[in-house]
Amino acid sequence: MSLYQLSKLLFELNRDTALQAEFTADAKAVTTRYDLSDEERGAVIDGDIGLLYVLGVNGQILMHFAAFRQIAWADYLQRMRDGVRIHGPVRAGIYAMTTGLDEKVAGV
Repeated sequence: MSLYQLSKLLFELNRDTALQAEFTADAKAVTTRYDLSDEERGAVIDGDIGLLYVLGVNGQILMHFAAFRQIAWADYLQRMRDGVRIHGPVRAGIYAMTTGLDEKVAGV
């Protein structure tokens, strides 16, 4: 997994309108410029917010990508929840899950 490259792609895509136009025309070509796994590349091309979240993409970066993909806020939040349900716990990054889905965190 290459979370840095995945995040870099989404960060640049969120801020560069020329890159957005290129992505809209040929998403696969844009993603090949970054060192991504097949799973990461597919998640970006498909706009799979849930999988991107599980892969560890920061929510600030991810919410702008969701807006670029014209995903409504409520749908964005649900897709993250669905991502954990479908793909399992967040694997990396600041949201990495260290407990099971059914475990309570101490003090909560």
